[in-house]
Amino acid sequence: MKRVLVVNFSQTGQLSDITAQLIGPLRDAGNEVHLETLQPENPFPFPWPIIDFVDAMPECVQLDAPPLKALGIPPATDFDLVILSYQVWFLSPGLPMTAFLKSQEGQRLLNGKPVVTLVACRNMWLSAQETMQRLIVEAGGQLRDHIAFTDRGHPLATFITTPRWVLTGKRDRFLGMPPAGVAPEEIDAASRFGRALADALSKGEETTGRAMLTGLRAVTVNPRLAISERAGRRAFGVWSKLIRAFGKRGQWQRRPALLVFSIYLITMVLTVVPTSLLLQWLFSPLLKPRLDRLRAQLEQPSGSQEFNLQKYDQ
Repeated sequence: MKRVLVVNFSQTGQLSDITAQLIGPLRDAGNEVHLETLQPENPFPFPWPIIDFVDAMPECVQLDAPPLKALGIPPATDFDLVILSYQVWFLSPGLPMTAFLKSQEGQRLLNGKPVVTLVACRNMWLSAQETMQRLIVEAGGQLRDHIAFTDRGHPLATFITTPRWVLTGKRDRFLGMPPAGVAPEEIDAASRFGRALADALSKGEETTGRAMLTGLRAVTVNPRLAISERAGRRAFGVWSKLIRAFGKRGQWQRRPALLVFSIYLITMVLTVVPTSLLLQWLFSPLLKPRLDRLRAQLEQPSGSQEFNLQKYDQ
């Protein structure tokens, strides 16, 4: 029997459903699993009022997380594996997960431990995962695997369906576009990762330093989106510093700057992102070698290969 800590934060419940599918086989195999749901001292709303949503951007990007309520983990408890299930906010880890990773208790729990990260989002998680990797290293943890679940809708459609879900709570079909979020069949299939981890734990593979979830299509990277995402991350870095100069989160002095940023964000989504994707498509023959290298790099450590799917799918 191994002890597994699962740290989760999900506003919509989608990530919690995926996490439940993953940890079910771990428990069935006799492992002791502690599920810790992060609770900010001041809860974040869902659906988000638009002003509160935009007002969270500067602190997300600058990793200035608000405090959490005390964790429900018994003192001095030690774990063999840590799984971090997190959301992506503004190309960064959601603030509750950032708060956990920067907390003294979070760093104690991760220090020297193998870590698996799990994310469910629209489709842009690369910058957030780079930040997660850095925070895990700073806490003394060792990233073993990463699992990414994304909305399979067209990227331009998800620019409409995902904000609609976030701001209204409605995720059903809209104007001919598919429902927002990860498809139900993909959520159900998340159990394959739990079975593979249970198998790996039974063999002590968490101590080897190698990935445990290869061959299970854990991550699939669209390198064209990665290029757009990196440009957006740089822009968010500039805007976050500018807005914070006007005051703290929730203060009215920030609202004029937030309004300007909102206009910029909408303009970027409607013009810059489609133009960037079009140019990358037009020049794809020339960009292919670079994009292939970028995909291979970003899909580490778990990869998009499928050679173990038959073994762990049910």
